[in-house]
Amino acid sequence: MRKSIENFGGKKFTGGRLKPSRMLRKSEIDRYPNEPTLGKENIAQRRVRGGNIKLAIKHTEFLNVNDKENKKTIKTKIIRVTKNPANKDYERRGVLSKGAFVETELGIARIISRPGQNGTINAILTKETA
Repeated sequence: MRKSIENFGGKKFTGGRLKPSRMLRKSEIDRYPNEPTLGKENIAQRRVRGGNIKLAIKHTEFLNVNDKENKKTIKTKIIRVTKNPANKDYERRGVLSKGAFVETELGIARIISRPGQNGTINAILTKETA
């Protein structure tokens, strides 16, 4: 069962039940979040509103790192997730989300793309140690 964005039913403050005036529309149904992690490459393809397609990374081993000093973008291997400001639990589980700091073969990099929706992982090499 998919979760809903809207709450059509529910209860009144007195405890009485509210009856929905209409049923959910397809566009009002939300999906469970896709939480990409380290592992063998696995990309899911899903149809979204308007007949468009979103590529969602389930597992991946590599990312594209942009080194601003050398002005090069290099595909490199992810070693581990060092810090994830979005969620402390994501940091513990090693979830790759936008803004996460990952340790790569080139050094510490910060993810700037949305791997759960883009289908690729792009990052910028940082000088700081996370």
